[in-house]
Amino acid sequence: MYIALDAMGGDYAPTCNIEGAVKFASEYKTSVYLVGNKSILEEHIKRQNLDISKLPIEIVHAEETIGMDESPSIALRKKRNSSMHIAGKLVREGKAQAFVSAGNTGAAMSIGKFVIGAAEGIERPGIAVAFPNKKGSRTVLIDVGANVDSRPRHLLYFAVMGHTYVKEILGTSDTPKIGILSIGEEEGKGNELVKDTYPLLKMTKLNFIGNAEGRDIFTGDFDVIVCDGFVGNVVLKTAESLGTIILEMIKEEVEKSFISKVGAVLMLPALKSFKKKADFTEYGGAPLLGTKGTCIITHGRADGKAIKNALKFASEFVNHDFNNKLLQNLNTLIPMELIRAKEEEIQE
Repeated sequence: MYIALDAMGGDYAPTCNIEGAVKFASEYKTSVYLVGNKSILEEHIKRQNLDISKLPIEIVHAEETIGMDESPSIALRKKRNSSMHIAGKLVREGKAQAFVSAGNTGAAMSIGKFVIGAAEGIERPGIAVAFPNKKGSRTVLIDVGANVDSRPRHLLYFAVMGHTYVKEILGTSDTPKIGILSIGEEEGKGNELVKDTYPLLKMTKLNFIGNAEGRDIFTGDFDVIVCDGFVGNVVLKTAESLGTIILEMIKEEVEKSFISKVGAVLMLPALKSFKKKADFTEYGGAPLLGTKGTCIITHGRADGKAIKNALKFASEFVNHDFNNKLLQNLNTLIPMELIRAKEEEIQE
């Protein structure tokens, strides 16, 4: 197995990327392509007093870097010698089985969709995020930004992607409970996309249990909730900012009095446990599901720990043969002839 890491992507690149790659390769004995400007990478490796000569790490030179604020479409067309583009190309050519980046999210998605390419039978890949829920497991929301506009058929594919993710990678259920995000739990509620997708999901062999509301993302009553990328991205960004604000507000309240500080000390173990559940560095990143090779997009603020875990996360997809299992599930869980007939009926 080879994993292509965009060594120049992220707020703390390449220092943390190198650190994470070294820790991962040392611990898991898995090969990593460190893709970036060779002279810069070698300089940082020397500065960090690291020796990669005995590790399964190979530097692949890339002259250019895609900035965090660059237009993804322009970067995709004009920066073909970027670390991100070359890392994606290694996967497309079969020289690597997975792509990992903490760089420009939009550009990373474009690399996954257009350089690595969609897997056979997949019209549109989708990004999945696994939210912690109150039952102690995780609820997968898909899509959270890869596709702004989606059709009912695409949401069916997202449902199968989520089903496969929960079953094969998270391992929390053999028959994941699937829902579609809407404004009410009753059938018939929602916009046109939700109303048109609902009967199609009922026709599949998935464990579809109906509409899910926003609160259900955190209740644990659903294992997978599907939505279009516009809605999913709004939910994701809202959840991220809410978590940060809650922690900041708790800190402000604690600092107001001596009694609060004493209470906080007593609650410290519980607070640390909560923080670990919500800490993105523990989970590595979000997979772009439905591409020909594994594609993991991690946070721009990723440190060495997050990069290491993103590489580990990518290796789990490869080891579990995720893509082949996804294609098998698409063929067995979705009766396409019935779906097409129903879609034509809806359009009429």
